[in-house]
Amino acid sequence: MRLTIDEYSQRYKMSKEMISSKIRAKQLNYIIDNGTTYIITAQKETQEPSKAVSKPKTTVAMILGLYQRENQQLKEKIVQLEAKIDRLINDKEQMLRDEMHKIEKLYSDKDMQLKQILELVNAKFIADKRETIHEVETVEESKKVSQAPQLVELKAYLKTLDLEPYQRKIIRKRFLAVYNEDIRVIKQNGQIFLNFAKYDYSDLLEY
Repeated sequence: MRLTIDEYSQRYKMSKEMISSKIRAKQLNYIIDNGTTYIITAQKETQEPSKAVSKPKTTVAMILGLYQRENQQLKEKIVQLEAKIDRLINDKEQMLRDEMHKIEKLYSDKDMQLKQILELVNAKFIADKRETIHEVETVEESKKVSQAPQLVELKAYLKTLDLEPYQRKIIRKRFLAVYNEDIRVIKQNGQIFLNFAKYDYSDLLEY
């Protein structure tokens, strides 16, 4: 015969929870018909079912086995949840790392652009400053050429020194090399002039 869970509970004086546990543990034969679970029993219904059917004996081993199976199922669920959480954390961390790399690259590009702009501005400022210095010096020295006899043309001055031609040539190249950086070197009409009254040229004239 077959009994519903309620009928089985009333007939054998067992709680529904215990019956469900036995069903999960495969300790009871059952079928599901139209969504209703029926427990199959081998005993026939009598006038006094309480006397005809003895109450199944629940042992400690059965209870321990049931708890062990439930614990194992819970452990498996925990492992699955932990793996899912780890995947979510890894995905989130990867997203954050990618976003951080994008921001760092953006700032790096901006810094490079700013550095290039500053270098261009600085180079132009230095070039303008040099031009201004030499323009002022050229104007001042052009006035002094006619008024101040202390200006001496380099080539003429070198001829007064006891030097070989190749030595004079080396000294002239030295003056030309520092013209853009050394304010002491005055150039006018393609010629280099020296102002011994104002500057010391011993380092450039040394041979």
